[in-house]
Amino acid sequence: MENKLILITNPGSSSRKYALYRGQELVCSLHFEFEGKDIICTLKKADGSKKTLKQDFKELTSTVANLNRILTEEGYLGGMTKLDAILVRGAVPGEYFTQDHIVDDEYLKNLEKSKKRAPLHVPVVAGEIEHFTKSFKSTPLLSISDSAFHADRPDLMKYYAFDTDLADKNDIKRFGFHGLSMGSIVNYMKSQDILPEKLIVCHLGSGSSITAVFEGKSLDTTMGYSPLEGLMMATRAGSMDVSAGLAIKRALGYDSDDSIEKYLNKECGLLGVSGQTDDMREIIRLRDEGDKKGTFAHAMFVYRVQSCIGQMAASLGGVDAIVFTATIGERSDEIRRMVGQKLSYLGFSIDEKKNVSDMPERHTNIAAEGSKPVWVIRTDEFEEMIRRAGVLLDKNKDGDVSEGEIEDAAVKNNVKK
Repeated sequence: MENKLILITNPGSSSRKYALYRGQELVCSLHFEFEGKDIICTLKKADGSKKTLKQDFKELTSTVANLNRILTEEGYLGGMTKLDAILVRGAVPGEYFTQDHIVDDEYLKNLEKSKKRAPLHVPVVAGEIEHFTKSFKSTPLLSISDSAFHADRPDLMKYYAFDTDLADKNDIKRFGFHGLSMGSIVNYMKSQDILPEKLIVCHLGSGSSITAVFEGKSLDTTMGYSPLEGLMMATRAGSMDVSAGLAIKRALGYDSDDSIEKYLNKECGLLGVSGQTDDMREIIRLRDEGDKKGTFAHAMFVYRVQSCIGQMAASLGGVDAIVFTATIGERSDEIRRMVGQKLSYLGFSIDEKKNVSDMPERHTNIAAEGSKPVWVIRTDEFEEMIRRAGVLLDKNKDGDVSEGEIEDAAVKNNVKK
C-alpha cells in the first residue's frame, strides 16, 4: 500500500471519524459531530494544526455524501489525486466476519443478515458502507476484521458451554474483538525483537479487553460473541449472569431485547457504577475527592483487570511479559500502578519512576529491577488496517495463522482442540 491514498472510516452512533493516509503516513483526520443543532467538522492536519468547518447538512448520515467535496475544497483530493481504497473496521459477530473482505454483493448480504445479531452497532456500519458504495463507486471498499486476530484460537476458547451443534448452526461463539490493536502490538514487538513466547496484552480504553498471546498468536481473550463480554468498560457492564440481565430488564420495565442490550452497553460500566462519568480521569478525581461511588467504580475496574490478567495467565500456563495499551493503558500511570500492585505472584513489579503519564517513546519498559518486562506500547490500529488491506489486495495470505501452528501452541499449553 506504499504511496496509496487510503481513507479509513470509524463511524459511531453520535459522531463520524475519518483518517486519510498516504501509505503509512497520516495526511489528515476529520471528526464530524453535533454542536447544538449544527454539525461541525474538525479537520486535523499531519502537523497537528486544526481547522473547524461548519457544515450545511443536518444529519450525520449525510457525511459521506459530502466527504469528496470537503476533501477537494481542502486540497486533499481533486484532479489526478483520487482515493485508492476505503477501509472500514469490521467489528461484527459471525464466522464470516472473522476474515477481511472486499465489500461486494456477498459481503453486503451477510452484513444485512447480521443486523439482528448486533442491532446497536451493525446498522451504523452498514449505513456507512451503503453511503460509500454510492458516493465513491469506483473506489475499492475493504472491510478489515476486528476479530481476525482471534479467528484461529482453539475451539476450547471459542465455544460457550451449550450444545455445540446449536452453536455452529446459529453462529454463536466467542469471536473476540480488539484484534486490530492486538495485531498492531504483536507486529510492533516483532519489529523491535521484544516479543516473548507468552504475552498478556491489556487493551484498556472506552472498550477494554485482555488477550493471551502465545508465540505471536491469539490463544484466549476476554471479549466474546460481542464486545460486551469480559472486562468492566466505560459504559459496558462486561461479563455477568444472563439471569441478572433478565432481572434488570424486568426491574426497569423493558419490553424488548434491544432495550436491555442498549442499557448493558451504554449505561453501565464506569458510568453506571459511578453514576456520573465514563471518563477514567474523572473517576480518579472522584476517588481522590472521597466520592463513594467514584471510589467504588475505580476499585471495581482495577479488580476486574487484575482478575482477567490471572485468567489469561492460566490460559497460557504462565506469562513472560505484560503490555498496557489503548487510551487508559497508555496514559494512566495510576491505573497501571494499581493493577501492578497485585501481580507480584506472576513475577511483575512496576518502577514508580519509570511509570509516568507521559511516554514519549512508542514502547517503554516500566518494570522494576528484577521484574519481568511490563511494557507500555502505543497501539496503531490504522497502521494495522493499512497493512492488512495490502495483504488483502495482493491476495497474499502469508500472514495467516495455520491450523497446524495453533494446534502446536495448544499442545504446548496442555490445551486440546
